[in-house]
Amino acid sequence: MACTTGGSPAVTSPDLVGFNRRYLVDVLSPGDIPPITRPVMGSLGAAAEWLGPDAPVVIVRDGKSARAYPLSILEQHEVVDDTVAGVPVAITYSPVANAAMVFDRRVRSLTLTFAASGKVYLSDMVMYDRETESLWPQIIGAAAAGELKGATLNVIPSQLSSFADFTTAYPNGTVLSRPGLLTYASTPYPGYDSRAAPYDGFFLGRLDGRLPAMARVVGVVDGGVPRAYPYATLGARGNPTVVTDGVLVVFWGGSARSPLNTPLIADGRVVGSSGVFRPRARGTMLHFSVDDGVIKDRETGSTWSLDGVALKGPLKGAELPELRHVDAFWFAWAAFNHRTVVWSAN
Repeated sequence: MACTTGGSPAVTSPDLVGFNRRYLVDVLSPGDIPPITRPVMGSLGAAAEWLGPDAPVVIVRDGKSARAYPLSILEQHEVVDDTVAGVPVAITYSPVANAAMVFDRRVRSLTLTFAASGKVYLSDMVMYDRETESLWPQIIGAAAAGELKGATLNVIPSQLSSFADFTTAYPNGTVLSRPGLLTYASTPYPGYDSRAAPYDGFFLGRLDGRLPAMARVVGVVDGGVPRAYPYATLGARGNPTVVTDGVLVVFWGGSARSPLNTPLIADGRVVGSSGVFRPRARGTMLHFSVDDGVIKDRETGSTWSLDGVALKGPLKGAELPELRHVDAFWFAWAAFNHRTVVWSAN
């Protein structure tokens, strides 16, 4: 699948810290994967006409509500340039790393517009900005080549969720509408997450053997320490489950399906989703547990969604502060975070 491409800058010495040009692979040409540059947001009702309740979406909070970006759209376009709560953002998804990240598009007094470059780095998408054609490996979040080399993007907290969980947490939320006439019902990557490793030739580094390469993990860097919470270990505790680890709390569970499994996304296996938060709301530090399949805080007895929103009780409507995290395949998270501590339930 590799090819020689043009339209993006050569990678010149010295390498950006944390970047090794030997691992950069040309797959397609810039522009072969069209970004969405004029997104249209629609109502929950309109989205329900084509999205099933278990459809996976990326959630970005928008003031008093939130926006959902279906992975079925993102895996075909990889980048959506949008403005959320007055902030120009890029919603990005790398199917080959299964990593969704949202960035502030403002860098060095410029407001950039992004698209997929057609390159991969350690089997993660590489973006390029159309203003300077600099290259931006997604998980690094910094320009590795071009005029903006060394510039970094601010990450906007986001999370994966099912469409049903999103509608429950955000009854006034909006959803990215399908551009054009495509149904976005099928995946270009059938069976991908059932492989033992990423596509041949896409990952030129060394796999970290502590977990299976394609295992899903919740990746967090907090206090300078990278951590990974394996979906399999979380799921063994029940659905939903809550993990309090120092000053952060991880919610995991739900019914979100994989968009990288069966040809029809609606038939994909259930893999769940996560949220990572600071455990406080309205000035109160909270302690969470699961009671009869519902997440509750010990202090007020309020019930909480996987999205960190209080659904019932004295704190109804409150939101937990989101922490930056990435749900990704283990091989990708570990490749960019070599000293990751793998969480164990023991």
